[in-house]
Amino acid sequence: MTLRRHALALTATVMRLPRFLLAASAILLMPSPAFAWWEYGHETVAEIAMSQVQPRTRASIAWLLKHQAALETPTCPARTIEEASVWPDCVKTLGDRFSYQYSWHYQDPEICRPFDLTPFCKDGNCVSKQIERNQRLVADRSLPVRDRVMALAYLVHFVGDLHQPLHGGEHDGDQGGNKPKVRYGNLPPRPLHSIWDGLLAERAISTPQGGAAGILSEVPVAERPVLARGSVEDWSRESWQAARDLVYATAQADPCAPADPNAHLDEATIERLVPQVRRQVAKGGLRLARLLDEALDGNHPEVAHPPRIRG
Repeated sequence: MTLRRHALALTATVMRLPRFLLAASAILLMPSPAFAWWEYGHETVAEIAMSQVQPRTRASIAWLLKHQAALETPTCPARTIEEASVWPDCVKTLGDRFSYQYSWHYQDPEICRPFDLTPFCKDGNCVSKQIERNQRLVADRSLPVRDRVMALAYLVHFVGDLHQPLHGGEHDGDQGGNKPKVRYGNLPPRPLHSIWDGLLAERAISTPQGGAAGILSEVPVAERPVLARGSVEDWSRESWQAARDLVYATAQADPCAPADPNAHLDEATIERLVPQVRRQVAKGGLRLARLLDEALDGNHPEVAHPPRIRG
């Protein structure tokens, strides 16, 4: 169990603690540098996708991940789809080697203006364009295996990022909710972004029935292909709208007003948000499965015809 999952197990208890204990409890709950959806969210999106892809896609993914050592990032392995899902955040710790990819994890259209990605995706440096790019790279069997393993990790991760609404929109230059601080239950104020990345996401995913199987069980089989439809831009517009209507509008009455310094997500509000967050995770997993099938479930499965490994 990861440190963050241990922290999650403490959250419900901490939210009921007397105020004089909150400061000490907050230290225990504080994550290391924030990752979108933290590990649990990304891993759950990946698990849902892996459960839904076609058998040949699954075999191709397994084949690619057997070559993860080609990434030469031993402190950030990608041996499984779950590890691959957090690899792009892990390599942020490697400094200059991967610093070029920071802007790929988000896009910041203003939630209170008409939706337009163009100013935020210059030269493809935004999450939606990187989803499209990395799907093409995963599908290209002429590339060195290292490039395709890396593209697989990026694709899995970025689809997860896009379904965290604060990676799809911002308000008043607040860097996707990183500037305004909001109280979460009885915990001290913290950035709105970190609440959605971690505390709220992990509570939602862990709510019974928890995990990938539990979340997927809430989506009827007939509805799953419907949720997987659309383009990456369609999903971007949906995430942007969710940032306004689901995130900012629950933090304060007017989502387009300046940040409220007294904003508070109380227990009743958190309970209302839990099924919405679970739905976001389900959609991310189902859509990722579709993109992976499009890239890998071809007429020549890789397990039979693996590409030549180039140095």
